[in-house]
Amino acid sequence: MSAKKISGLFLYAVLALAALFFLAPLYVMLVTSLKDAEQIRNGNLLSLPSTVQFNAWRLAWSAACTGVDCRGLQPYFWNSVCMALPAVLISTTWGAVNGYVLSLWKFRGSELLFGFLLFGVFMPFQVVLLPMSQVLGYLGLSSSITGLVLVHCLAGMAGTTLFFRNYYTAIPKELVNAARLDGAGFWRIFWRIVLPLSTPILMVTLIWQFTNIWNDFLFGVAFSGADSKPITVGLNNMANTSSSVKSYNVDMAAAVIAGLPTMLVYVLAGQYFVKGLTAGAVKG
Repeated sequence: MSAKKISGLFLYAVLALAALFFLAPLYVMLVTSLKDAEQIRNGNLLSLPSTVQFNAWRLAWSAACTGVDCRGLQPYFWNSVCMALPAVLISTTWGAVNGYVLSLWKFRGSELLFGFLLFGVFMPFQVVLLPMSQVLGYLGLSSSITGLVLVHCLAGMAGTTLFFRNYYTAIPKELVNAARLDGAGFWRIFWRIVLPLSTPILMVTLIWQFTNIWNDFLFGVAFSGADSKPITVGLNNMANTSSSVKSYNVDMAAAVIAGLPTMLVYVLAGQYFVKGLTAGAVKG
């Protein structure tokens, strides 16, 4: 066997081991969620269920207790949907317009403004908890889904602006100048020329924002109320709710339910995410 084939087999073996390592927690969650309590006690962590049981999924969705509330993850799931969808769309649109202005409609001080915006990318979110709570209280949005949407839009603005600004700098300025000569204005150029060229970076930003917002726990636990807690907070409360017998199968089913939307997004649109990240990486 040639050295080239041996090195290729070694590379595939390393990749397979890495894949098994990263997929092992998901496997454990899935098989545990399909067992009943007796199978969990008598089996081991990696054993397959002798009989497949879906009762844990039903309990996790609609009957498990989070504190004194025994409605499962269902209300928290829909809270996250109502929070994530508008927050993703608004923050992505906001970032697209900001990136368009800072790259193709530069003005005096635009680079300085962009530099200040970059602070938001690297600033730890714990720093803004107190001032943000004061702002939400002043606006009357404390402990509400609307308040969470506003928080995530503000927190994501720096990142989305960075994505779009860096992408739009690669658009030939001759296209914009030609449209200006033809009488096109700010918004007409954006909708007719810039936005149709933005599909790769739009997919990257939408997936990135949806993942960050759906999986967020810090803002959810800090700014939500009893009726506006997102699914990450509900999952934490369910896992920490004490009972006479710990229902590991229910907790695992709840964890899979909480992570299912982001997993589906990456499975269905992961290729667009990779294409968007690499768009413009090679020129010529």
